[in-house]
Amino acid sequence: MNVRFAIVCALLLSAIPLSAQNTTPDQTSTVPPATPPVTSASESGTSDLSKIDPAKVANIRTLQEVRGDKRNAVQVMDTMLSSMRPLLSKSLPPGEYRDKLVDLFMQKVRTGDLAQQILDEAVPIYDKYLSDDDVKGLIAFYQTPIGRKLASVTPAMTAELQRAGEKKGEEVGRQAMLQVLAENPDLAKALQDAANAAKQQ
Repeated sequence: MNVRFAIVCALLLSAIPLSAQNTTPDQTSTVPPATPPVTSASESGTSDLSKIDPAKVANIRTLQEVRGDKRNAVQVMDTMLSSMRPLLSKSLPPGEYRDKLVDLFMQKVRTGDLAQQILDEAVPIYDKYLSDDDVKGLIAFYQTPIGRKLASVTPAMTAELQRAGEKKGEEVGRQAMLQVLAENPDLAKALQDAANAAKQQ
């Protein structure tokens, strides 16, 4: 699991105790999820779009469109949510409610148009690092045959690179843990004792 994926999982899972805090034992109705209201870029801590030249904002939006940024964001989000589902289920106490809760959670995230919100938040970041001429140059590139090809294969490449990175990370992590345990027999024994104790509970 890469760091970005772990962080997103942690952020989404952190919503669970927040919604639980809004429930009292005598409540029988469903409590709405503790979803923060949609905020503007300035409210969320990002530079206000009104401070950016409107022509440059329009160019950045065009760049996002020709690059297929929203399509890519949707695909990454869907892949991430699919991978997150079993982790979310395991994090909740067992019960008949669990599948329905996870289904509704996934539906709520997808209908929130997170991909578009991410694109909106990206505009000030593009503005920070790219000049208007840079943006125009990138638009011109992504309108060439090779640029269009890059845009079309980026989602598949990103997903494959993510899977390859996660697999390699797991392999390296497994080997590192085996080496640490081999070099520290006391820790290996403590780990085994802890595992045995957990089985007995």
